[in-house]
Amino acid sequence: MAHTLAAYYGEGTLWGYVIVAELRGFALRLLLLGPASSLHTQRWVEALVERGIDVTLVTQHEPTGWAPPERATLRLLPVRGAVGYFVNAPVLARILAEVRPDLVNAHYASGYGTSAALVGYRPTVLSVWGSDVFDFPDQSWLAGRLVRWNLRRAQRIASTSRVMAAQVRKLVPEIADVAITPFGVNTDIFRPLASMRDPGVCIIGTVKTMADKYGIDVLIRAFGRLLADPEIMASGLRLQLLLVGDGSERGSLEALARECGVESSVQFVGQVSHHEVPRCLGRLDIFAAPSRLDSESFGVAVIEASSCGLPVVVSDAGGLPEVVESGTTGFIVPREDDESLAGAIKRLVLDADLRRRMGSAGREFVRREYEWGRCVDRMIECYEAVVRDFAGSGG
Repeated sequence: MAHTLAAYYGEGTLWGYVIVAELRGFALRLLLLGPASSLHTQRWVEALVERGIDVTLVTQHEPTGWAPPERATLRLLPVRGAVGYFVNAPVLARILAEVRPDLVNAHYASGYGTSAALVGYRPTVLSVWGSDVFDFPDQSWLAGRLVRWNLRRAQRIASTSRVMAAQVRKLVPEIADVAITPFGVNTDIFRPLASMRDPGVCIIGTVKTMADKYGIDVLIRAFGRLLADPEIMASGLRLQLLLVGDGSERGSLEALARECGVESSVQFVGQVSHHEVPRCLGRLDIFAAPSRLDSESFGVAVIEASSCGLPVVVSDAGGLPEVVESGTTGFIVPREDDESLAGAIKRLVLDADLRRRMGSAGREFVRREYEWGRCVDRMIECYEAVVRDFAGSGG
């Protein structure tokens, strides 16, 4: 039985707190401010409700094909787009006065973080996602000032990765303590699947949006090198490249595959729903993530692949090296380097035992570090600490 602290408010002021012991987790009223259209937001809501937390999700992004669980409440803000983060603030203030949560958790330091900062509700945890702290502050002087102001207004910052926590401290050096709350994987869903594939075929692939920052063009060029490699040609193995996802760059990537002369060995699957991803990963022998930008703050797709027992090859961009034990669960190569990427994949193509060892080690690594239940525990521990500290300071 876990002993947890919940704060209770009366007439708008903190009048005391009690120690609560219950089997289902941290008992509190949480207002989560973030995009309801995001799979990540949806998973947080579902997991926190399962732990017995009373969640109100406030959003200006309508969910598509998703309904919140029975014990969660969805509140839609009236104004959409960038201006909404400013003009929705009075509406958010009224919702807060009605709900009177013990804690606010705002997601994104740029958009929803602005709404939270304008209202100034205490205590607030601000979860950063990646582009909000890596890319947005560089858009203009004003954008940089806004993100820094939003970060300073929160009582605690949470980050999915250490590299993104370091970026927060770079933006606002006085923020010394950033909670690391990874976005994990359900290893019961993402698990190795029994394969009936032809042992003479080796399938390399990735599951990513077709966008420039993810470096899928680098992967296609590396694949072209592999098909022309004399050792691979002599091995008798037939290689295939499976690209799962869609996006603005798909047309140019298909053209690149034709230009490299590999189009007959490349399959563009298109976008699939998240529940189909384990099946797609089950078709692969090797997973590659050659992202080129530091805004790739945390490699969710990589740990999903590792959880499925796949060896992984990633670039040294952003938080990707954090989710790979180099030489044990996979390889880390320089970004933008299709020759190094091809070399690492080649080692795995030609050594089936190495693929099996790395895949097995990767699954154990994910179970140890990124099992979804453990990640939810870490988020709740962050909430608990913030509420406890706020109560101890007298509000």
